[in-house]
Amino acid sequence: MPSMITDKLDEALTILAEECGELVQVISKIRRFGIEDNSVKNKREWLAQEIGDVAAMIDILLDQGEVTPEIIEQAKQNKKDKLRVYSNLFK
Repeated sequence: MPSMITDKLDEALTILAEECGELVQVISKIRRFGIEDNSVKNKREWLAQEIGDVAAMIDILLDQGEVTPEIIEQAKQNKKDKLRVYSNLFK
């Protein structure tokens, strides 16, 4: 039987989802209009801010013990290994 989601976990997941949505939004703006444009908002700073917001929520989930650093590091390594094969990011 699955364990219940605590109020803290529910709140953390909700905020993480919102922050991921904001990160998707800035990525979409950069893809549509470029990272360098004449807008008021600096796109690189905006991107860094949204990445930081997502990273903060990941840290909170780590602090709550909902995920472990080892599992996250393994997942990151697995992703990089796949990208080395299936993308041009490491070539």
